[in-house]
Amino acid sequence: DGVREVQYAVDEKGSYVQVSSTGWDPKNAALIQAREMVSARVEAARLRAIAGEASPLEYHMERCMMDPGLLADYAALSARTAKRHLTPLGFAAASAEDLQAYARALDLTVGELRQVPDAP
Repeated sequence: DGVREVQYAVDEKGSYVQVSSTGWDPKNAALIQAREMVSARVEAARLRAIAGEASPLEYHMERCMMDPGLLADYAALSARTAKRHLTPLGFAAASAEDLQAYARALDLTVGELRQVPDAP
């Protein structure tokens, strides 16, 4: 009679308790909410990049659901360097090697890394 899973909820005393869940509605609701949050972050980064307030790297980082530390790890660069390249001036000063490292980490070409789409 359906899928049953153990979920955790907060009871009236503020303690975590196990509750039985049936069906997929709670999971679907959570996934939809998570997708909406990710989409909002990506769109905000896209608009900041178009306005010249952030670099295209910030948009691509958000699109891939990364933060500066994770992006730096994947690109084999320091987190400080990655944070600097999230600004327009820092990105403009990035070396060709750093851009290539970001492109590899984000599965893009350097040309694609430099671009931000006009529409979501």
